[in-house]
Amino acid sequence: MYNATGQIDKDHLVQHFAPLVKRIAYHTMARLPSSVQIDDLVQNGMIGLLDAIDRFEAGMGAQFETYAAQRVRGAMLDGLRENDWLPRSLRREMRQIELAIARLEQEFGRPPTENELAAALGVSMDEYQRMLLDVRGHQVISFEDLAHEDGEDFLERHFADDEEDPARILEDETLRKLLVQGVEELPEREKLMMSLYYEQDLTLREIGEVMNVTESRVSQLHSQAVARLRARIFGETRTRKKRARKNG
Repeated sequence: MYNATGQIDKDHLVQHFAPLVKRIAYHTMARLPSSVQIDDLVQNGMIGLLDAIDRFEAGMGAQFETYAAQRVRGAMLDGLRENDWLPRSLRREMRQIELAIARLEQEFGRPPTENELAAALGVSMDEYQRMLLDVRGHQVISFEDLAHEDGEDFLERHFADDEEDPARILEDETLRKLLVQGVEELPEREKLMMSLYYEQDLTLREIGEVMNVTESRVSQLHSQAVARLRARIFGETRTRKKRARKNG
């Protein structure tokens, strides 16, 4: 990590972690519309890597890779936000799916099937699956990227300030528990897909090979799983806010 003069060798760090940037870019593409270009993600990711290197402090050791990955993801998300990467029409479609999931889960006491969701939305199965592919992108669902309803995400909240707010930490821990519980209660195929994607860090193509389905089908399953999780988390968040207002 250091050159002959004892200074941090930035060129060496860039070359060493460039594959990490590409891996994160291809992994992130699974959650983005087809209109997003991989080269744009890589370019923004490299900006994040350079920022991480500039902030690098001696003694971080192995922690640097984790820190760099966070900065790379953050830079990619910043670039996407600046380009307004998801049209409002697609945001509305995702919201419609989430509302249908929440309503049917309350009615049935279980996760609704794709056929039930298509019927609830008044569309054919083909149209519903087309919607799932189109809304790919309203899906930044790993806990670090989990957006609140006001649009603020975990990275923005935790890297902007030097000191943590205890109340906010508690809120994040509550969301984390809700997310874990929600994943556990997903239908088996969706739970497997989420495990392969988020825990095993596989790409959509690799997941398709494991599950013996097409890459597009994996993307549909991912969209549906994310919609279920968002419906659960935001529904629970709204319920708690109502209770707090009532008790306050």
